[in-house]
Amino acid sequence: MSFETIIGLEVHLLLNTKTKLFSAAKNSIGEAPNSQANAIDLALPGALPTLNAKAVMLAIKFGLSINAEISLESTFTRKNYFYPDLPKGYQITQHELPLIKNGYLDIALTENRTKRIRITRAHLEEDAGKSIHEKFPGQTAIDFNRAGTPLIEVVSAPELHNAKEAVAYLKTLQTLAQYLEISSANLAMGGFRVDVNISLRKKGAAALGTRTEVKNLNSFRFVEHAINYEIKRQKAILEKRGSIIQETLFYDPEKNETHSLRIKEADKDYRYFPDPDLLPLKIQPDLIAAIAKTLPELPWQKSARFEKTHQLNKLAAQILTADLDLAAYFESTVALTNAPAKLVANWLVGELLGELHRTALSVKQCQVTPTQLAQLLNRIHDHSISQKKAKEVFLLLAKHGGDVDEIINHHNFMQVTDKQQLTKLAESVILGYPELVAKYHAGKNNLLAFFVGKVLAATDGKADPILTNQILQQKLKQHAE
Repeated sequence: MSFETIIGLEVHLLLNTKTKLFSAAKNSIGEAPNSQANAIDLALPGALPTLNAKAVMLAIKFGLSINAEISLESTFTRKNYFYPDLPKGYQITQHELPLIKNGYLDIALTENRTKRIRITRAHLEEDAGKSIHEKFPGQTAIDFNRAGTPLIEVVSAPELHNAKEAVAYLKTLQTLAQYLEISSANLAMGGFRVDVNISLRKKGAAALGTRTEVKNLNSFRFVEHAINYEIKRQKAILEKRGSIIQETLFYDPEKNETHSLRIKEADKDYRYFPDPDLLPLKIQPDLIAAIAKTLPELPWQKSARFEKTHQLNKLAAQILTADLDLAAYFESTVALTNAPAKLVANWLVGELLGELHRTALSVKQCQVTPTQLAQLLNRIHDHSISQKKAKEVFLLLAKHGGDVDEIINHHNFMQVTDKQQLTKLAESVILGYPELVAKYHAGKNNLLAFFVGKVLAATDGKADPILTNQILQQKLKQHAE
């Protein structure tokens, strides 16, 4: 059988507020267990929630960035279920009337192909506490620091069809949250958690298949692997005429498998009803207009500007703007160097990102500063040093720091631009390869690169390649005459 995969994503973004959604307890990651939970978070008798206005404004800011409708009136609902890390016995969320609805996000699938993914809703809700299973053998500990922290749950329409699209959507969403400064969107620290809903249906069918939900994925790699495994698992069942069970799953990265947690609940199982302790949330149009004025340059706007202002190709602009810190690094370096912006972009996409990948460091942790890179690129631009030697300088800067010119002088990396010296080397190469010279004159012009390479090798890569090229062409022409 031929099947179509349907994927919908639910993303929980932890909002950057000083306090929790309904209490004055500190909203902070990494504190000592149960040190950031007060009477409201612990649901002690008589404790009443008070809505955090900052969380509302951050949510509205997000809604505006995705061109969504901001509801002038929304409500809070109790979602009832029992779990040890949920002290109230219910979670305060938004159900029937969310704050944000009907937005969209455009994702880049290739350099020239984008896809629009609808975001059906984004609503405010509080987080639960955290169950810790590994600390005490045979027991589960509860840390209530996370209980009540402010989230927006961003729900996509079921319009994604494979793991690649899903990851592209998630990376775009993460980048947007960081540009807006509404969330760290840090997966490792729980600031960005993903639930994946997956179903298969026969190609051409209108109705959606039965879906499963893989909960709390905290890396893009796990998202990709979990989706691919679940597609394979569901397909095998359907091909044998079996039925998919609507259930909640967890992903085991060590075995690369999904396993059942529980049968998936329906809305009726949560017994939603309006929270009697919270009045409807009413938003004035003037507040929305004021928040709209605070929107920064968004990732896709910055990418378009990089293309236009710096004449970068679309792919380079997309790569540079996918990380806010990388985009800032690029603009700082461009402002400090005499070299073309395209050269800066090439070095960031190639050398800088390559070094960060090798060392598992972030842009902010990189040893090479924009000032140092600008100085190095100036030396390439004024032909003081070759690209090859510049890469060696970059690696030395990344490992030990230092001054660019001092490193170049200390290691004798200065480019050979002495025309007389290069002419002698060119003549020696031509005399050393008479058969290849004959082939060059017979029309194999690409052999020029071979001769240039030989001169470069003779100078340990320090010969000026442009001048070397010119001298060789001249000498080869004279040799033919």
